[in-house]
Amino acid sequence: MDGRHRAPGAGGRPAGDGRGALRHALLPRRACAQRRHAPHRHLRLRRRPLFPAHPPPRAISPRPRHQAVPGHLLLCTCLARFYLAPRLPHHALQLFGFMPVRSVVTYNTMITGLMRNGLVAAARLVFDGMPDPDKVSWTALIDGCVKNGRHDEAICCFHAMLLDGVEPDYVTLVAAISACAEVGALGLGMWAHRFVTRQRLEGNIRIANSLMDMYARCGQVEFARQVFDSMRKRTVVSWNSMIVGFAANGRCTDAIKHFEAMRKKGFKPDAVTFTGVLTACSHAGLTDEGLRYYEAMRAEHDIAARMEHYGCVVDLLGRAGRLDEAMSVVATMPMRPNEVVLGALLAGCRMHGDVDMAEQLMQYLLEQDPGGDSNYVLLSNIYAAVGKWDGAGKVRSLMKSRGVKKRPGRSSVEINGDVHEFVCGDRSHPQAAEVFDMLGLLSHEMAGREAVSYE
Repeated sequence: MDGRHRAPGAGGRPAGDGRGALRHALLPRRACAQRRHAPHRHLRLRRRPLFPAHPPPRAISPRPRHQAVPGHLLLCTCLARFYLAPRLPHHALQLFGFMPVRSVVTYNTMITGLMRNGLVAAARLVFDGMPDPDKVSWTALIDGCVKNGRHDEAICCFHAMLLDGVEPDYVTLVAAISACAEVGALGLGMWAHRFVTRQRLEGNIRIANSLMDMYARCGQVEFARQVFDSMRKRTVVSWNSMIVGFAANGRCTDAIKHFEAMRKKGFKPDAVTFTGVLTACSHAGLTDEGLRYYEAMRAEHDIAARMEHYGCVVDLLGRAGRLDEAMSVVATMPMRPNEVVLGALLAGCRMHGDVDMAEQLMQYLLEQDPGGDSNYVLLSNIYAAVGKWDGAGKVRSLMKSRGVKKRPGRSSVEINGDVHEFVCGDRSHPQAAEVFDMLGLLSHEMAGREAVSYE
């Protein structure tokens, strides 16, 4: 792959063009990729064929005439956009391959369209062929990676963009911050926050909302609150970010307080708002309050309950031991309950030792998600909790006969800009001995504590 990282002054740019400062003063402490001629370990791509194995019929072939000249560039770009819109990306790729001249707009159109069609590898190959990608090119690449779930790749591309001396705009920053939220890259997210402050972009609502979401997902809910408090103008998304963030971090009282403040300020809560409120009530054990909010959502705010709302209510009732009511909610749902809703009820059965209901639920779960390992493990644990070891053994045997394997637990932590990932039972980390020694020490300390407070 052709390198995207140019040394200062390379690529036809003067060494003192003002962008050199960005490469040094504003660059994060660590980058995923090196400069030109260095190994691109995180950006290396496997080459894949861009064209389908069987070419399309000649009648709809997008191949232009041989006498196509640069004057037809705009027409070819528009035609490529036409093929990308109705999800015919292979036709657009054929047209792109036959174009004798390509502009930056053509490249950007292809990258954006391919990303929208989920063809990340093809979009990367098109990007790598650009002689001089601009800010729009980098943004399309990073945003496309985020929307296709390639968050680690998006972060590496963001690093590469900075190394290339291209200054991100607010769209790029929103995408990069969203990627940081997904992988827990708090260090890079905080660097992006400082960059936003330097560029005086704090007033951008989309950036502020992204920062709040990133901080909340990384467990730094107080930083999220600081961003929220500094906002001159807020939207429903802003309030939702705080409510959901507080609920996810065990700050249930704060979540409910912000919900009430949101209503007093005249904002109309939406489905996401009530998901956060119901989650907060469930985690705090506020069963009656949660049910009142649930009824108000449907009666006062005319919001139809979604699958996630039913899951919250079932979890709310299950934690309180009101399993019959939880089962009634599941039975009266207008849609078929998914594995999340049934899993919440199954968790309530485990909490209160209701083996009979757990066995009934397992039949539904096996029909919907026969390969879901968590449900098998949960039922096995229910049997074990009440001393029914034969039942636990049967569940394990059933998993083995169906080829279901328990997925190992996975976690990650960021230290000095490096994200370290750990998998249960994996000793391949270079500091595995120290990690397991500390784990043993922590387990010994935790064994002497009866309860842990989350408030």
